[in-house]
Amino acid sequence: MIIDSIYVLAGLALLYYGGESLITGSLRIAHRYKISPFVIGATVMGFGTSSPELAVSILASFRDEAEVAVGNVIGSNIANVGLVLGLTALIVPLTIAPKRFKSEAPPLLIATFLILALAWNYTLTRWEGILLLTGLMIYAWKALKSDEDSNLDLEDDFALFSGKGIGYQAVLTLVGLVLLILGAEWMVHGAVNIARKLGISEWFIGISIVALGTSLPEIVSSLLSARRGHGEMALGNIFGSNIFNIFMVLGASATLHPLIIQEQIHPDLLITTGVTCFLLLLISWSHQLKKLDGILLLLCYFSYIGLKGMGTI
Repeated sequence: MIIDSIYVLAGLALLYYGGESLITGSLRIAHRYKISPFVIGATVMGFGTSSPELAVSILASFRDEAEVAVGNVIGSNIANVGLVLGLTALIVPLTIAPKRFKSEAPPLLIATFLILALAWNYTLTRWEGILLLTGLMIYAWKALKSDEDSNLDLEDDFALFSGKGIGYQAVLTLVGLVLLILGAEWMVHGAVNIARKLGISEWFIGISIVALGTSLPEIVSSLLSARRGHGEMALGNIFGSNIFNIFMVLGASATLHPLIIQEQIHPDLLITTGVTCFLLLLISWSHQLKKLDGILLLLCYFSYIGLKGMGTI
């Protein structure tokens, strides 16, 4: 048990520092080519911060642990909205332009309702995985078509390779990705062993501990963005990360190894759909997430975890 706990903690540490390295390197590259703040958040940061979920879910799928693979994504998406945006909105209001919101909300809704429909029968087949990956390609193409120039003044608190050229940033990005994969391997190993020894549902481990651990990059990057006054980038990060989690993470996992889920997931699917719709409703009222909105989102998240822990849902 102690060794498994060490695996989990060490995996969390590697996920955090790997995420920091990957995000920082990717942001420096994106900033160099003048990509708009929201697009940086939705693509570069969204992809980068979804890498832990990708590593965890693919490894779990090959081990026939579909509950961890899918629970990780569902739990992470709920954590991204409730915990990450809730905490971030407490620090600074997050504002998005009405035109941007109108164009970016539909992809998030489509991805959310699509996984609700596909996973409702407790199975994600290889063909359904391919369908999700197709959605990923369409989303990425649409996002990168943006011709906006970035006016982002990037503050850099990460010392390694600061001020160096693109080659150095590519190395930093690659090192971050390697650390993320290794961290995911250790974390899944430890978490699954602990779940089995304590008789705790692997689904609950997936939607809570693993999901929270793999959401650390989103938490860090969104809080840093908010602190630097780039609320739109923080929103873009979560929009993009949740879309990448569904299209890329579950798409790749199901394509490589079909997922057959043995536990009740309907409540979790409905909750992640409801939380996403609630988020978009809050934003649509004033195109801003305020402190009160942040409190409401945090209440949603901790209520979910509490009910899940008590076995109510």
